[in-house]
Amino acid sequence: MPTESECYDSDELDVPQWLNDHFFREILAEHFKIPELKVVDVNFLPACAKGDHCLSAMFRAVVEYETTKNNNASRISLIIKTMPEQEGPAKELLDESHIFKTEIEVYTKVLPKLEEILREVGDDTTFGASCIYHSLKPHQVMVFEDLLPLGYAIVRRFANAEELQAALTKLAKWHAVSFKLLKEQTKLFDHLQYDISTLPNILKQAHITQALGHFLNMLDNVESLKPYRKYFEQMHKKGNLIQNWVNILREYRDNRQENGYYVLCHGDFHLRNIMFRGVECLLIDFQMTHVGHMTNDIIYAMYALFDVEIRRERSDELINNYFQTFLNTLKQIGYQYRLPNLIEFRRQMFEKRDHDFLLIIAFLPLIKHFRNGSEDIVDDDQKLSQLYFQKEYLDDLEEMLPRMLHLGYFEET
Repeated sequence: MPTESECYDSDELDVPQWLNDHFFREILAEHFKIPELKVVDVNFLPACAKGDHCLSAMFRAVVEYETTKNNNASRISLIIKTMPEQEGPAKELLDESHIFKTEIEVYTKVLPKLEEILREVGDDTTFGASCIYHSLKPHQVMVFEDLLPLGYAIVRRFANAEELQAALTKLAKWHAVSFKLLKEQTKLFDHLQYDISTLPNILKQAHITQALGHFLNMLDNVESLKPYRKYFEQMHKKGNLIQNWVNILREYRDNRQENGYYVLCHGDFHLRNIMFRGVECLLIDFQMTHVGHMTNDIIYAMYALFDVEIRRERSDELINNYFQTFLNTLKQIGYQYRLPNLIEFRRQMFEKRDHDFLLIIAFLPLIKHFRNGSEDIVDDDQKLSQLYFQKEYLDDLEEMLPRMLHLGYFEET
């Protein structure tokens, strides 16, 4: 049987001392509006298994409490998200980041606003869990209702088409309401500008800076993929793939296009950031939420959410259904301007194909690595190189690269 250290991230095995009875008494007394509330006991468990995430430290706290109105102790299960306190890659990456400010803004202001607009037209969509407490000082921390007792869970397998449809439907509604708001109030979400490329030193990390070199080395050694080397060699010679990716993510802020389809992007729309109850789902982790092109989320989902078979057999259908939900929601909430159309969406998606290339080259090897149950952030060059020879990754490339060739992804424009 695996030990706790083998099952959970090290940041989540050591509970910070300030997460004590006093902390929980204060937040629960305020939440329930019961000043005399007394905490009887607190039991902690890590909230996520290894490989679920590499950023915040998360804990599940089962709090037993009493009130003068109830002689019997009551229990509540909470999720606590805070900054890692152990020195290491995660803490180094996040110390100077804006992730907690962003997520607090989303949970306390953005989600209620989006949901309110939908409620006004009879749509009772809920996007995420309830945040019952948040603070930036003296500690960056958020406390949420625990979705597990409500029947929600992270799926530890590939999502099926029905689950993906549910997740994309929720994303489409989120995109639609924010699209309308941005059209009417262009500066509304200006402070939500920190996508993944803005994380401190992220663009200097080896898994990004050395990715294309490792990818070319892999192509040299896999006979069936050698015909594609010439296309990626050209990218290597130009040396602008990473910057092109950054430009795509930041387009709304730095190079806004008149006909661009801009929304509030989730920013990290992958399987571990969605909790399912059957085909119902809730989104979690809004630390990378930013205003950007709607394809930022969709292109990312194709590699971080879809498995090989779904991407091959159902991706066009799922994306079309997503887009139709997006349009229907715009109509439902009274969008008065010219509606986006699928042809233009597809054109803009194709135009941003350097996003696909960067994800395939720099992120997909790590996605496969974590999905296979590994948890370590790979920063050793030799180990990083080995990720490009994972069977699941090579199988994926055998499917994707011919399709990209046939769709003209490698042609110069």
